Amino acid sequence: MNRQPPCDCDMATVFPLDLLANILDRVPDPRDRKSCRLVCRGFLRAEELHRRSLRVLRLEALTGLLRRFAAGLERLDLSACPALDDRSLSAALAAGVDLLRLRSVSLSRASGVGWRGLMALVDACPHLEAVDLSHCVGVGDREAAALAAAAGLKELRLDKCLGLTDVGLATVAVGCAGLEILGIKWCLEISDIGIDLLAKKCQDLKELDISYLKITNRSINSISSLGKLEVLNMVGCSDIDDEGLQSLKHRNNSLRSINVSRCENVTSSGLTSVIEGSNCLQKLNVGDCFPELAPLFLSKLNGLKDSLTVLKLDGFQVSASSLKIIGLNCKNLAKIGLSKCQWVTDEGICELVASCVHLTTIDLTCCRLLTDKALMAIGDQCKQLRCLRLESCSLITDKGLEYIGTCCSNLEEIDLTDCSITDTAMQNLSRCSKMLVLKLGLCYMISDEGLVHIASNCRKLHELDLYRCVEVTDDGLAAIATGCKLIQKLNLCYCTKISDRGLKQVSHLVDLRDLELRGLPHVSSSGIAKIAIGCRRLSELDLKRCNLVNDEGLFALAQYTENLRQINISYCPVSGMGLCMLLGTLKCLQDVKLVHLSLVPIEWFEIALRASYEKLKKLKLLTGMRNLLSPLLIEKLQLRGCRIRWVDKPPAAC
Repeated sequence: MNRQPPCDCDMATVFPLDLLANILDRVPDPRDRKSCRLVCRGFLRAEELHRRSLRVLRLEALTGLLRRFAAGLERLDLSACPALDDRSLSAALAAGVDLLRLRSVSLSRASGVGWRGLMALVDACPHLEAVDLSHCVGVGDREAAALAAAAGLKELRLDKCLGLTDVGLATVAVGCAGLEILGIKWCLEISDIGIDLLAKKCQDLKELDISYLKITNRSINSISSLGKLEVLNMVGCSDIDDEGLQSLKHRNNSLRSINVSRCENVTSSGLTSVIEGSNCLQKLNVGDCFPELAPLFLSKLNGLKDSLTVLKLDGFQVSASSLKIIGLNCKNLAKIGLSKCQWVTDEGICELVASCVHLTTIDLTCCRLLTDKALMAIGDQCKQLRCLRLESCSLITDKGLEYIGTCCSNLEEIDLTDCSITDTAMQNLSRCSKMLVLKLGLCYMISDEGLVHIASNCRKLHELDLYRCVEVTDDGLAAIATGCKLIQKLNLCYCTKISDRGLKQVSHLVDLRDLELRGLPHVSSSGIAKIAIGCRRLSELDLKRCNLVNDEGLFALAQYTENLRQINISYCPVSGMGLCMLLGTLKCLQDVKLVHLSLVPIEWFEIALRASYEKLKKLKLLTGMRNLLSPLLIEKLQLRGCRIRWVDKPPAAC
């Protein structure tokens, strides 16, 4: 159907453009805003002048969109734009576009962009303040030098830019002395030398992520001189110990958040030093550092009684007495993480929540000793609870969840993966009308009846995980599709009673973006075609081991799911023609898993990959294909930044 142009009546002759833009700002749904733009040319011009942010999904549209919205554009997201490289970025920026107001650009995972493209970006955007290059594995010192020309840069994300060394970091530090936020997580070539120079040149740093760097206590000593630093993330820095943390004690009182999780050489002594030196600390993450909480550390938490709101102790041995002390010393806690903590019992949770009545998030994942008594205490005390994670808490039952459903009316997220609950629990939780995320994976006793309860009242639900809920059928999906129309993420993997009839119901979820259908023996290409036609916003799809999905299903996806970015068709009986159609047609496709496609000859693999190599960022193939595919093709993929994962899996693997 041809789209009708905006009507000739122009509301701009009656109302000023500022007023029309104000009206558009108050329309929350993008589809409704699009409808407004079709009403008249006035709304169309109002958006062009007042739009502040833009996310581009297709490379061919980039230049036109920049021209159209340049006047007011402040934030540009190119992270989902496939095949973006130096040439295309430079061309779009050089097409007579005035981007004087542009402040923030995201190029996350844009692996084709190098120093030439970044130079063009800096030249075209003189007021640039924030750039995100995270997960651009090919970015190195030359790219850092290009960014260093943006003297006004305040925020820079370089996480997992594997080519970045001390030289590149030094260039950025000298050129962008006003940096306030810097992420260099997983930049493994950076050492103490680079961190030392960074600390000397960028004294305005407020947030720094140095996680997984091979740095020592010398770096922490340098960082301690940053008088404005508020957030320090140093996850997995295995060469840092208590001596390094002690340097923070007397030299940095501005810290509001510190994450030292997985720093295996840090003990309670070092953390005690941090607490003593940061009496305004709001967030403390010490998960998986050392096994047991020392009494001195627990007592020092009293010094943070007015400020600490987030405490994560994942992997510790936490006794009831420890939780009692935490409760008494940290009464303002809003979030606590006790995932995989040993010794957590009902008594301990009762002691904790008796004092911490303001908790909104409680993570009790794999706390296997807990029973309904703990849930009753949480329901009685934590009336503001919004997120509760109970994965693998196998002793809780429907009775405990009755208290949660009755008392915690503000609950928005609950994880009940691998819990022994029934449909009665769903009836109880259906009282939580604000529920957004519900995870029920491996809950084998949940059936259609439970989903009917959820659908009756949880109409705001955005994410539903039914992984291996083997009693769920098409009728349950029909109830969900009718009652929970806002679902964006749905996991139906190994729900073996689901068929094409159920997918027809799912196809009515027009906001669906992420759909997992792995291992569904009764789903065929007919059902996939219905999904493709109905769920036009779909961006991620898992069809692994859907043995009835063939070329017909791929043809439908190629024709209708133009926003699809990630797909897994491993073990599906598709041909080379179907594979070529899929990879060659979908312009947004960036992540594909193609393991054990036994009907696809190696020649067709070559053709399909050559047709899509410019846009692919992740590729999963059998190890045996490494010697069969053209070395030149593999090299071209890798030069474009595509990360190939070679796996050894037998045909019967799941």
